[in-house]
Amino acid sequence: MSVGHYENFPVGSLLLPRRMRRAVHAIYHFARYADDVADEGDADAASRLAELDRLEADLDRIAAGEPPRIALMRPLAAAVAEHGLPLQPMRDLLSAFRQDVVKTRYDSFGELVDYCRRSANPVGRLMLALYGETDARSLAQADGICTALQLINFWQDVAVDWSKGRVYLPQEDLARFGVSERQIADGRVDAKWRALMLYQVERARKMLQAGAPLGRTLSGRLGLELRLIVMGGERILHKLHASGGDVFAQRPRLGAGDWVYMMWRACRAR
Repeated sequence: MSVGHYENFPVGSLLLPRRMRRAVHAIYHFARYADDVADEGDADAASRLAELDRLEADLDRIAAGEPPRIALMRPLAAAVAEHGLPLQPMRDLLSAFRQDVVKTRYDSFGELVDYCRRSANPVGRLMLALYGETDARSLAQADGICTALQLINFWQDVAVDWSKGRVYLPQEDLARFGVSERQIADGRVDAKWRALMLYQVERARKMLQAGAPLGRTLSGRLGLELRLIVMGGERILHKLHASGGDVFAQRPRLGAGDWVYMMWRACRAR
């Protein structure tokens, strides 16, 4: 299964212990629905924000020990009660989805990373909470992995996001490399575009590598799952680099050969 922008990366697969899957699925459905509220359909901004507020109100009810009113929130409430999950990561996700409704450009890389802190990192933190790994080092490494995965998805989805009126490439970087939004609209790949994209690829790679040791620290199925996730990110970065950042001709995605390679590498890296 996947959450929002993470369709390349397994979350809650059969690799995870059975006792965790129900909770992961509850988290998935909450995040998937909230993300769709922000992104999909024809609703106006006010309606989208009102529905996200309804989800937040149910988080408040869960925190108060009261039953949620929205049906999809009831399994989430059960997961919170059973595993002692923190609610702040879920509130952070809603904060990011609200931002998606009203914000379509990011001036700086720091501003984009702050968005990733709320849109991506909560998923990793919730997974660690389920596994009982909440030390500061593990949390920091998980944040690095999740932020990197979010950035990778932004880079591979430049054309998709443009069609939705969004540009996640930082405006300061567009100016630095002499790339205009008109170039994104035209899908034009030249030396400037390649330099911009390879710069972003290297940024994401460094973050991913910084968090990667967590996949060897965690034992059992979760460690294997995380190693697969990291290697999925690495494969997409490899494809982005090999294409010179040409995400207009073909969006990079994982194929059957990639999954075989990833599984081989993940098992060897224990």
